[in-house]
Amino acid sequence: MKTKFELEYTLNTSPKVLYSRLSSAGGLSEWFADDVRINGKVFTFIWGRSEQQAQMMLKKENKFARFHWLDDEDSKSYFEFRINIDELTGDVALIITDFAEDNDINDAKELWDTQIATLKRILGL
Repeated sequence: MKTKFELEYTLNTSPKVLYSRLSSAGGLSEWFADDVRINGKVFTFIWGRSEQQAQMMLKKENKFARFHWLDDEDSKSYFEFRINIDELTGDVALIITDFAEDNDINDAKELWDTQIATLKRILGL
């Protein structure tokens, strides 16, 4: 059984710019994978010689994108990018929801930290 966890990163950029990096092949290939191909709702993420497919389950422009890994036996698990704007400060935060086995959660969090560092760099933050 996998455990759900959330990570939050403050990114000083517009929701529109951020959403394009979370929901398009070109945007995702800049920071999340080496290359990304889309066929309908199925995204193929390529890292070196390995690839993994995920289906986009839900999306709302400039708000969120949710994916499910096709090889994941847990039908309830997913990873989601949600854009949150603080009403008072206007700060833009990226909230990542993901699932991992209990003994893999720290590794998963470190991987997201690395990926988001790359995202911040390409956004010029």
